[in-house]
Amino acid sequence: MPTSNQEVLSIVFRILEGLEYEVSPEGIVTILEKQEHKVQKFFRRLRFNIPKYKRISLDEYGSYIFLQIDGMKTVKDIGEKLEAKYGDKAQPLYERLLLFLNHIEVNCHYIEKINF
Repeated sequence: MPTSNQEVLSIVFRILEGLEYEVSPEGIVTILEKQEHKVQKFFRRLRFNIPKYKRISLDEYGSYIFLQIDGMKTVKDIGEKLEAKYGDKAQPLYERLLLFLNHIEVNCHYIEKINF
């Protein structure tokens, strides 16, 4: 586990392989989560209208951050790009950025750390 601020800022993330998503012309990311639970498949066979995918759209900031995750940029790099694009609107910068990255890694399983 990283302990110092410098170690936290040097973490690199990548999008999990196989994660499906779409990017709108406005740059908004929509994650497509497959709904493949046994119960969903069963009811789908019975002709119930259960979508194959759950669509989760990120907001403008989340979409921008998500599209920066490439397996090469560090948290610090992403933070600098976020600040350059949004300025004071992105503050408190690293607190919000780390909270978002932690959420989409731990709770959503969209990304993973590749250097820790």
